[in-house]
Amino acid sequence: MGFSGIFGNAGVVEPEKLESDYGQLMCDGETIEIGFVVIRDTFIFTNKRLIIVDVQGMTGKKRSYLSIPYGKITKYSIETSGHFDLDAELKIWVVSDPQPIEKSFNKKVDIYELQKILSTHVLG
Repeated sequence: MGFSGIFGNAGVVEPEKLESDYGQLMCDGETIEIGFVVIRDTFIFTNKRLIIVDVQGMTGKKRSYLSIPYGKITKYSIETSGHFDLDAELKIWVVSDPQPIEKSFNKKVDIYELQKILSTHVLG
């Protein structure tokens, strides 16, 4: 697993793997564009919404699925990694919730590509 998995950094997951694991969550006409795993949790960006899969408990059998339509995202920010801080960060604010959803990503994740996906859906 390495230190990046232990400290909650994210890695890119192939859309085919996500479709196999989470296809039952998709509605008609919805497609998975990209996804990231953060320890045991998963961020799935579809053409319609952001789905956050929160794996709970020791066995990981219990899961919570948070679905956020792009139209409910009020703002977001990214922070790129640096020389000493190797993590990039994403913060997403949702309507009526003052606290952002925050996740850290390792250098394997192109934070600019992630920002582009959010911009395409939130601003489009």
